[in-house]
Amino acid sequence: MDLAFAIPLLLLETAWLALDWIYGFGLEVWAAQGDQARIDAAGLAHMDRVRILLIAVLVLAALAGVFRARWTVVAHLLVALLAGGILAAERQEWDNSHSTSPTCIRYSASC
Repeated sequence: MDLAFAIPLLLLETAWLALDWIYGFGLEVWAAQGDQARIDAAGLAHMDRVRILLIAVLVLAALAGVFRARWTVVAHLLVALLAGGILAAERQEWDNSHSTSPTCIRYSASC
């Protein structure tokens, strides 16, 4: 029974991540037509949705652990690792694209 519950949840949560990336983020970036403010807003909204999914998956994993459904815990932890990796990669990309350029600290004419 546990495995029959874990597999559909794993597929559903992974499909949600993929569809949200394509339709939630990708189409919004496409619709922005180069407007950087809308692209940034879409990126932040996507990171928030992935963070919410990560929290929900971890709560469900804890509940499955309480009920000793080990395959459901494993499936949720796999999705949590995937969502955490996506969130970390997006955060690093956000930091790299929005970092300020280093200022010149030398006091010379070539600076």
